[in-house]
Amino acid sequence: MSALLDQFGRRIEYLRISVTDRCNFRCSYCMPLEGLPWLPKADILTYEEIAEVVRQLAPMGLRRVRITGGEPTIRPQLSTLVRLLRATPDVEDIALSTNGVRLPELASELAEAGLDRINMSSDSLKSDRIAAIARRDLRFDPIAAASAAQDAGLAPIKLNVVVMRGINDDEVLDFARLTLERPWHVRFIELMPVGEMAMLSDAHVVPSEEVLARIGAAFGPLEPTAGPARGNGPAAYHRLPGGVGTVGVITPMTHTYCGSCNRVRLTADGRLRTCLFGDHEVDLRTPLRAGIPLAPFVRRALAEKPEAHALLARRVGGLRALSQVGG
Repeated sequence: MSALLDQFGRRIEYLRISVTDRCNFRCSYCMPLEGLPWLPKADILTYEEIAEVVRQLAPMGLRRVRITGGEPTIRPQLSTLVRLLRATPDVEDIALSTNGVRLPELASELAEAGLDRINMSSDSLKSDRIAAIARRDLRFDPIAAASAAQDAGLAPIKLNVVVMRGINDDEVLDFARLTLERPWHVRFIELMPVGEMAMLSDAHVVPSEEVLARIGAAFGPLEPTAGPARGNGPAAYHRLPGGVGTVGVITPMTHTYCGSCNRVRLTADGRLRTCLFGDHEVDLRTPLRAGIPLAPFVRRALAEKPEAHALLARRVGGLRALSQVGG
């Protein structure tokens, strides 16, 4: 088996797959209220095409995939893709990033198709605040959604919270408290300069050190701990005294974790993006549909993968760049 290595010797084994650029939320830090010009349907990779990309990358060292969007669960028959990915030799782990709205109805079906685990975005536990942040009132209960995933056997369950000062940072302790009785992994993410928050984020960023200090003051000293058995992402994890789950922090604004990056991203329209917050990409859809092997294009992309993301320099590629690669 060959290895997928970038120009800095980092082993790439993780592919994030955007299956749609659309979303049923309009979160202020991600997408304008009116949405974006959606990609033409003909440009979107079919499930079979996505599976073929994974099939060709697996012998090169790909081991883990994550299905993202937009919001991936709004694309019909998502379990079809999960089954195709599950049938791919050498793929060891299939995850889903979702806002959770459709988990109560889909969790069991996705688990039966072969999905292993979920990451669920949840920026509030209050229904009115969820509607305000998402700018959509979908009567969403994040606890019920995560519980449905747990009941379906999906594990580990990670809840991702973008902490915004003056907007939802008063709920940090409520989220942390969930880990006392539930085996969930609550991850607090520093606000990043994208979407409508690009010009305001400095005022709204809550550094991870402050988040952990608040939790420690309320619950007692936190114990640094290993993360979930599956998934080795950028979070640093801690356990509350007596907790069964963990709290984690993801720090794109105050610390870099690019040195251990092991992932690339496939956009909904078939471009391989080597950094979520960069501009570099290589078209895979054209050779894929022409029946041309993808390996040379993938290796060329990795040879140009940047050493670090451009967030801190505010050189982000914009809303379209973010929306097409998923969370």
